[in-house]
Amino acid sequence: MFIDTHLHLIDQSALHYPWLAGVEALNRDFLYGEYALQAQRAGITQALHMEVDVTPSEIQTEIDYVAGLSKREGSLIAGAIAACRPEEAGFSAYLERQRANPFVKGFRRILHTMPDDLSESSLFRDNIRRMGGSRLTFDLCVLPRQTDRAITLVDLAPDVTFILDHCGVPDIKGDDFAVWRGGITEIAKRPNVIAKISGIVAYADAQWQAETLKPYVHHVIGSFGWDRIVWGSDWPVCTLGGGLATWIAATHALVSGCSESEKTKLFSGNAERVWTL
Repeated sequence: MFIDTHLHLIDQSALHYPWLAGVEALNRDFLYGEYALQAQRAGITQALHMEVDVTPSEIQTEIDYVAGLSKREGSLIAGAIAACRPEEAGFSAYLERQRANPFVKGFRRILHTMPDDLSESSLFRDNIRRMGGSRLTFDLCVLPRQTDRAITLVDLAPDVTFILDHCGVPDIKGDDFAVWRGGITEIAKRPNVIAKISGIVAYADAQWQAETLKPYVHHVIGSFGWDRIVWGSDWPVCTLGGGLATWIAATHALVSGCSESEKTKLFSGNAERVWTL
């Protein structure tokens, strides 16, 4: 059984997603009912909703929308990783509001599509440090060339638990393995970083096989160890690389030689511990 730590829901009748205009394959509604049917068939028992980069003025609206879905009978949604803007002066007050909201389990600020220096401002860094000692995690979504900047942020906030999204966003299609591998090896030395095995099917070409993904997944596991990895679907982005069931089948294949206790840590146990699910 899986805990999905990276679910996106898209409801364009309720929220606005400016970036979708540039991604035709995802520019439609991906609603909870569609996900839940596929997820329950595949053995997913709980899910954390990951923010979907809505219009900034709707960040709280997105949290409230997902919280409403979590209240449905039998809902898989156990919490949310909310959007945030650490580069803005209002972050401190926002942090305090969300610390009082047990539904919010952590934050993410998209970095891989933003200017490289966004995380380098003193305000951004001070605001991330403010999260120290809280139960809230911070997801890092960075390109391999941005890993050094992510490491700097991690080192400046040793009391914050960081989650490295999508195996560090490797360019599998471009076969740029060496730069990515070095960055993973280095950031994994930081004990306050957890790696998320998610998303990578969208970075491979359409003909990918489990063997295509193997060196990437195995290097992440080998670098971070079994106690610092979690699993995520990245639905519906995973539909660009075959879909939810295909990604789950590939995950099983990639860890087929591992022990049951190791698989349990990846599939659900570590997520339960990190986010108190």
